[in-house]
Amino acid sequence: MKLTLKIWRQKDAGTKGQLQTYPLDGVEGDMSFLEMLDVLNAELIDKGEEPVVFDHDCREGICGSCSLQINGEPHGPDRMVTTCQLHMRSFKDGDTIVIEPFRAKAFPVIKDLVVDRSSFDRIQQAGGYISVNTSGNTIDANAIPVEKENADESFEAATCIGCGACVAACKNASAMLFTSAKVSQFALLPQGRVEATRRVLNMVEQMDKEGFGNCSNTGACEIECPKGISLENIARMNREYLSASLKG
Repeated sequence: MKLTLKIWRQKDAGTKGQLQTYPLDGVEGDMSFLEMLDVLNAELIDKGEEPVVFDHDCREGICGSCSLQINGEPHGPDRMVTTCQLHMRSFKDGDTIVIEPFRAKAFPVIKDLVVDRSSFDRIQQAGGYISVNTSGNTIDANAIPVEKENADESFEAATCIGCGACVAACKNASAMLFTSAKVSQFALLPQGRVEATRRVLNMVEQMDKEGFGNCSNTGACEIECPKGISLENIARMNREYLSASLKG
């Protein structure tokens, strides 16, 4: 395939960026999207030009690092896949592909297509943990009965990889889906109930401090989420938050 790539280039957060156009020939349908960018960068380096900076790690849809806005959609046109799992057979010969970083006030651009998502880390640090005895007098996990439905829902919430697609898809740049997934994975289990009140209040407070918007109720976050995190988690977090607020 022969493609035209319009890629966002930006030196740093304090510099104005712009889209630059790159023609690319010889793209195979079996290439992953990141492999296609590797080919482009190899050509740019051969020409003595600055390669395009983009984030990646596992290239297996696990880490959530490879977050790109592709033709206006987080992770591109396919559903339930990350950018690294997107293959070039999803595009046609002659296509123009616009590639940008995720757009949100809380995700400042570091360079080109890489954004700083440490705001997600700070939300988790505010309460996304449980206090357990690890001093040698630990309790076997199987000693605490957990209803299967709750265990399954907790596991589904825990599959969130923190890629930020939910934020990029939301017109308000809301992190409600991410935060609610992290709240839910603990709220559904007995081990997480001990600190449930403090957890939800602290995590929501930190989410607001980071500058994320409120839920738009349009559901774009669930549609674009590569792990299919359900909107039910947002409803659960709202119930948890209301209950915690009433307890004072």
